[in-house]
Amino acid sequence: MTRDADHSPAPTTASTPAGTVPELFRLDGRVAIVTGASSGLGVAFAQGLAEAGADVVLAARRVERLADTAALVEAAGRRAVVVEADVADPEACTRVVAVAMEQLGRVDVLVNNAGIGTAVPATRESVEEFTRVIDVNLNGCYWMAQACGRVMGRGSSIINISSVLGITTGGLPQAAYSASKAGLNGLTRDLAQQWTGRKGIRVNSIAPGFFASEMTEQYPPGYLEAMQARIPTGRKGDPRELAATVVFLASDAAGYVTGQTIPVDGGLTIA
Repeated sequence: MTRDADHSPAPTTASTPAGTVPELFRLDGRVAIVTGASSGLGVAFAQGLAEAGADVVLAARRVERLADTAALVEAAGRRAVVVEADVADPEACTRVVAVAMEQLGRVDVLVNNAGIGTAVPATRESVEEFTRVIDVNLNGCYWMAQACGRVMGRGSSIINISSVLGITTGGLPQAAYSASKAGLNGLTRDLAQQWTGRKGIRVNSIAPGFFASEMTEQYPPGYLEAMQARIPTGRKGDPRELAATVVFLASDAAGYVTGQTIPVDGGLTIA
């Protein structure tokens, strides 16, 4: 499974990117892993990466739902590999990377998208509820990044899907979720500091605002409408807008961007 990540071929042949500006956004010849790819934003990320030219390894607990995502990747003319995995299990994360190396030969991009959330008042949240959110949202991203960091070559990119709730509050009791996402922003900075110079692996996170997902379907009636009053653009985000940001951070177009948490939130965090 392993290869010398410090001496493997980089996606580009020079320390600065070559080609026209549109060409910098292409991901031809690269392999991406997307966790939580069975629904919602994970599907949009996988499809967007494939449309930009990447082959995609799709990982999720609900493996039976990955077939639809794989069909979208293949419709874009790219290869799709399906792997069942719970990212809270370090061995499962290692297995995802091993399958990627065995079937596609490399890993250039990781999108740490798998996540869960709760909205439980802090005085009533159980140890199991709090721990499970941290295990998936924070620890799972670390285990996936660790496994990928062992095999990635120079020019690779790790993209952690954080949340604006790691930066601001959303008016719901979401201590575990907010803590996990704030921790993920810190993890992003540290991994970027460790790996960008030594390994050539860029690490960034995206902090989405309000996008349609399984999580937003669980919000109380009227909550999203009330939150839109805080958003300067006055609307929820389109998943394609978030997927475009993922493609940017995965590509040579973002070759000078590392260690950053980038809000994609319609201006929510400045309001």
